[in-house]
Amino acid sequence: MGAGVMQKSAESGRRRRGKGRTRPMSEINVTPFVDVMLVLLIIFMVAAPLMTVGVPVELPKTAAAALPGEQEEPLTVTVTAQGDVMIQTTDVPRDQLVTRLRAIAAERTGTQVFLRADGAVPYADVMQVMGALNRGGFTNIGLVTEAGGPGLDAPDG
Repeated sequence: MGAGVMQKSAESGRRRRGKGRTRPMSEINVTPFVDVMLVLLIIFMVAAPLMTVGVPVELPKTAAAALPGEQEEPLTVTVTAQGDVMIQTTDVPRDQLVTRLRAIAAERTGTQVFLRADGAVPYADVMQVMGALNRGGFTNIGLVTEAGGPGLDAPDG
């Protein structure tokens, strides 16, 4: 990287004719190294946010802390053990869920919604409801769990 050969001259300011002794240039050009490092830094700065997961997943019975509240009354969507979907306390057919969520999202200022699901509900059904929430305009989905469950760092017991 930038190593070259320099002529060694006994007299300063004048060049010698003929064969002269040459010595290797002992200076390292760091400019290409800095350029490569800056390009890599920019690539990692752009790529790092893309590696995060879009939906935080909290399963029932965790030791997680509560989510901070908003000024509006939080919208709660519940999936019962029988598979019924309820917005607040109103039962909603699954084929009308996205339409009703879009109407609610148009009236609200926030996009946060809390999703409650019975532990007996299959994971695929919960994911379908989360997809409907996203299509309905709610992008900030919090999964509600019961407090006091085991944590990963707690011993079994």
